[in-house]
Amino acid sequence: MAFSTPISSSCLPRLHSHLSANDAASETKSRVCLSSASSLVQHSLNYKASFPSHLQRRESYNLKVSASITTGLHLTRFSLITFYAYYCCTIWFESPFLLLSFLSDVSINETPMKSSIAKGDTWSIHKFGGTCVGTAQRIQNVAEVVMEDSSERKMVVVSAMSKVTDMMYDLIDRAQSRDDSYEVALDAVFEKHKLTALDLLDGDELSSFLSTLSLDISNLKAMLRAIYIAGHATESFSDFVVGYGELWSAQMLSAVLRKGGIDCNWMDTREILIVTPAGSNQVDPDYAESEKRLKNWLLQNPSKAIVATGFIASTPQNIPTTLKRDGSDFSAAIMGALFRARQVTIWTDVDGVYSADPRKVSEAVILNTLSYQEAWEMSYFGANVLHPRTIIPVMRYDIPIVIRNIFNLSAPGTKICRSPVNEQQEEKQKLETYVKGFATIDNLALVNVEGTGMAGVPGTASAIFGAVKDVGANVIMISQASSEHSVCFAVPEKEVNAVAKALETRFRQALSAGRLSQVAVIPNCSILAAVGQKMASTPGVSATLFNALATANINIRAIAQGCSEYNITVVVKREDCVRALRAVHSRFYLSKTSIAVGIIGPGLIGATLLNQLRDQAAVLKEKSKTDLRVMGILGSRKMLLSDIGIDLSKWKELQEEKGEKADLEKFVQHVHGNHFIPNTVIVDCTASTDVANNYHDWLRTGIHVITPNKKANSGPLDKYLKLRTLQRQSFTHYFYEATVGAGLPIMHTLRDLLQTGDKIIRIEGIFSGTLSYIFNNFVDGRAFSDVVKEARAAGFTEPDPRDDLAGTDVARKVIILARECGLKLELSDIPVQSLVPDPLKETASVDDFMQQLPSFDADIANKQQAAEDAGEVLRYVGVVDVTNQKGLVELQRYNKKHPFAQLSGSDNIIAFTTERYNKQPLIVRGPGAGAEVTAGGVFSDLLRLAKNLGAPSF
Repeated sequence: MAFSTPISSSCLPRLHSHLSANDAASETKSRVCLSSASSLVQHSLNYKASFPSHLQRRESYNLKVSASITTGLHLTRFSLITFYAYYCCTIWFESPFLLLSFLSDVSINETPMKSSIAKGDTWSIHKFGGTCVGTAQRIQNVAEVVMEDSSERKMVVVSAMSKVTDMMYDLIDRAQSRDDSYEVALDAVFEKHKLTALDLLDGDELSSFLSTLSLDISNLKAMLRAIYIAGHATESFSDFVVGYGELWSAQMLSAVLRKGGIDCNWMDTREILIVTPAGSNQVDPDYAESEKRLKNWLLQNPSKAIVATGFIASTPQNIPTTLKRDGSDFSAAIMGALFRARQVTIWTDVDGVYSADPRKVSEAVILNTLSYQEAWEMSYFGANVLHPRTIIPVMRYDIPIVIRNIFNLSAPGTKICRSPVNEQQEEKQKLETYVKGFATIDNLALVNVEGTGMAGVPGTASAIFGAVKDVGANVIMISQASSEHSVCFAVPEKEVNAVAKALETRFRQALSAGRLSQVAVIPNCSILAAVGQKMASTPGVSATLFNALATANINIRAIAQGCSEYNITVVVKREDCVRALRAVHSRFYLSKTSIAVGIIGPGLIGATLLNQLRDQAAVLKEKSKTDLRVMGILGSRKMLLSDIGIDLSKWKELQEEKGEKADLEKFVQHVHGNHFIPNTVIVDCTASTDVANNYHDWLRTGIHVITPNKKANSGPLDKYLKLRTLQRQSFTHYFYEATVGAGLPIMHTLRDLLQTGDKIIRIEGIFSGTLSYIFNNFVDGRAFSDVVKEARAAGFTEPDPRDDLAGTDVARKVIILARECGLKLELSDIPVQSLVPDPLKETASVDDFMQQLPSFDADIANKQQAAEDAGEVLRYVGVVDVTNQKGLVELQRYNKKHPFAQLSGSDNIIAFTTERYNKQPLIVRGPGAGAEVTAGGVFSDLLRLAKNLGAPSF
């Protein structure tokens, strides 16, 4: 309804009576001049009356008031509003509700106040999502974060409390469905906010908020009742209802900040942010109009802290709307651009942006920085970063966005900005940094349109994608070879049937004529995207990516790489997606010295090795970037497998609780088949011939082998030669340092001598820690059997001491050294002097052997006495006579000044006589037995493997 009426002179006394002294004093500052050069003028004010701004009901009341005022009369804003209140209340409005609406939205031409609106670096923008303000305690935590911000001015953009937006949509759904329970659901919304306010506020702030909340709930009940009756709610009406959650969050947080002594106002961003619908689920901000409204709002609400509603905005027609998906982030970015802020901080519940989805890749790391373009690409391809549109507003002014965790303030977060110069320089030194992250999109299908009739025909691609557009499908990726024989593109799987039908209809004639051969659909696909600035122009990045996928046995269905140089996109089978993601991530983010370790035989040596790895793995990873990750432990009965690495602090408990039946083949497949660690090693800590027989197959499939097991190198010569030939022809390593001297560097020393061109003449040594201990203590007339019994009790012997006394173990070490020197000898070619009396070799039990051994002490006692009389000692040694191409194991006598006579305990000693070390042999001496030193030798081989990865094997 429209009104147009003159104001008569009889109204003026009543108008003047409302002018206060303050009004008169302020006339020169802000005035509405209703005069002109003539004695009387007509000054028209057009007003569109509506419900209050927080209700945003848009039923229009168009009022045109023409006022005739005496020349020279000036009215302040307050006196003019008072006039309108009096005039409207006495004449037109019966409802004070409509009156308040009228007064709150009245538009008056007034001279702007001279006040500078501060913008720029003095402002920082914070955005807190629903999780951050989900409870009273969390809102209090947010307030503390804001108060600790040292910025001169700050704006805080808040979402609705967690779950509230869903609750509001549920209210609308229930009302539309004519479900009476919407009233109960609305009461739950009221109680949630009421209880939160009671925890946070007190006094006038609490009373004011609860009053507003009650009024809002009453109005919502009326609105929902209208929806209930109509059975339908328009999109704008739904947007308006949903926006209440943000209003309440903003009001509560601003009250908490004021309670904490912060000069703070709250802002309904529907009064500021103007957006225009731009297609499905998209809006475009009107920056010019929004900036104009922001300036006016700041003039009327000066403060150094503002709490603004996220997610909600208005159309140019002042109709409530939302910013759609991730709208609160978008609100913060827009505000950052409007204020030209120093920084926009997005507070979430994660420490920053990950290099990959941590739910799929446990090794994903927090990225320190991302360029705008990198963040944009990762967001597009499904990474939980920011919606691409969120980045657009801040890019214009180079405003950085920082992603931080409200629940972990110590984490610095991820900074999204233009790529810093120093980072560009660092990237030149390091290939991995060119690939910042990996993202995936699931539930896709490929559509392949192919045919010889497509080649060189203009408009084919336009026709294809025109048909796709007609069905409203979203094309995620496009790939076309230069032959133009086919066009392949990816669409969401739920849309592929409609796309296929549209293409078959569009190209029915071409398909019938054979110009197109098929429109093929490949379902169950996923996209994997590697994102990084300038990575495409860096040699080797693509090769590394595809090699990682090939190593993981991933078949690539399609490839796309744009000239923007920011991403390489591949399409893989859906079931291969996680495996592909882990494979490429590990290749770029894990150290090249990351090794998947499988340990067979968690007995005395194996268990000790596991404990050593437990104590040292973290240090190695930090200091030398060597990641030794135990993926499996295989015992004789049970095995323990892990996809990410076994917790070595409790591997025994885990093996008991989660262990499965031992299966060597499955064990090896698991350890080698993880696909996200580039290197695999099997550590055989057994003495099993059966396990050793697998070494050749493992090496052939690219699995490195480390072992203290002597069976492979001392077994049949042809198998040994075949094994060593395979090793030398590949880049797969086979280390066996602990097979001869436990932790002593015997094999390493021998290889160094040979590889540097020295010629070995003779190797002689005490290779058995057990026999070293026995003969070092076989002195002063002690009985040989007593010394053996003592060694057994101390744990120096095998469970059956005959295994040591027979000399077979020493013979195996001799044959290993002989073969290393190039001698083609079988174990049977080595004569061995056994210390087990012949009558006791077949004794059934160990106990029987130990009981009968004293009866044979005399023979060896005589030998010991003869050596003593000659000033010598007895030592059990192994000899490799390279010159004469033979070896032997026997009991020999040495002068007491000889190095072999100087041993103590269970030490081993080996003497290398070579052309270089001829007059004085090269001596290696130290502990040669025991679980600690043997496991240490195996550990040394693991580290040697890490250093030699990628190098030829010897």
